[in-house]
Amino acid sequence: MTAASVEAGGLTAEQLEQFREALAAGRKPRVQFTEAAGQISGQIGQVVALEDPAVSDEWVVVRFGRDELPFSPTDLRVAPKGVPAKKAAPAPEPPAEPVLSGPEFLIDKPLPPKPPAQRKSEEAVPVSESNEVAAPRKVARPAKAKPSPGLTVTLAYGEGEWTVAANQGAKALARPYVIKPAEALKMVSLIDVPGVQEAVEQILSAERAEAQQQAERLRAELAEVEARLAELGEVN
Repeated sequence: MTAASVEAGGLTAEQLEQFREALAAGRKPRVQFTEAAGQISGQIGQVVALEDPAVSDEWVVVRFGRDELPFSPTDLRVAPKGVPAKKAAPAPEPPAEPVLSGPEFLIDKPLPPKPPAQRKSEEAVPVSESNEVAAPRKVARPAKAKPSPGLTVTLAYGEGEWTVAANQGAKALARPYVIKPAEALKMVSLIDVPGVQEAVEQILSAERAEAQQQAERLRAELAEVEARLAELGEVN
């Protein structure tokens, strides 16, 4: 894909990531509006924020004049270096009145009415004090309310211990703390998920078998110690 086709298609994921890093460093990247932005195509703005793309398709906030409005990545491309913003063409000046060669008395003579087409053109195009046409503004859409972060409860097993933790979004509500195996099995029994309860029962069975082997080994060692004590008692 050529560079021209990438610019025509809007901002790429790599360029948006570069914008995110620039905003974190306190810079405001310059962008140019594409043909998808409508009447403001070709003009220059500054990216001031990147919102959540899951909430709205228009999540790139651009400062344009005195406004800060959200746009879609397809409405924007990286501004070329050294290219100023395009200005709308000034309103056409009305045709000059013909100059009469002879003297004319204008005391009681009203001004000639302007043609209807010219009146409609002058009313439709607002002209600023600097004789430039005011740039059209894009109507800002109401921002959608962001959904509340989800709650996650994690039951984990590792190094012979069962732990439970709880997070709401990126915030830790409860750090991992140790629970008894019976409590872990009880929690899993509340979840009707095939295979999960069987996996927990297999882990508990393996721990139970290991504990029994350890108990038998300790009993054998204890029996040897008691036999040794009995022999020492007979010597006395």
